[in-house]
Amino acid sequence: MNKKILTMLAALIFISSCAKRPDAISPTTIPVSAYQAFSCKELDRELNRERAELNDLSAAQNQAANADAVGVFLIGIPAGSVSGGDKEGKISVTKGKILSIESVQLSKKC
Repeated sequence: MNKKILTMLAALIFISSCAKRPDAISPTTIPVSAYQAFSCKELDRELNRERAELNDLSAAQNQAANADAVGVFLIGIPAGSVSGGDKEGKISVTKGKILSIESVQLSKKC
């Protein structure tokens, strides 16, 4: 009985540590003051750079999530997360930057 409980607990820990899909990651709050001094042209350039970064990070995160799903199914270990493939923190910050830049663009009527 104790062995079953330990096995189930271990399985829950592994499953909960799986990489999230990019769409399920919430943005970090980034102060708009970080972008207030930017011109509209600079804001546009920065927004394009952050969007490209988000695309790259999202592709890597999807790979990590896929590896986790396969790893948990086959060997019980989230291989993508264990190998450092989880980009959740970076995606969260990048999403926050994008929201802040877009907010400043709206306020400046860019």
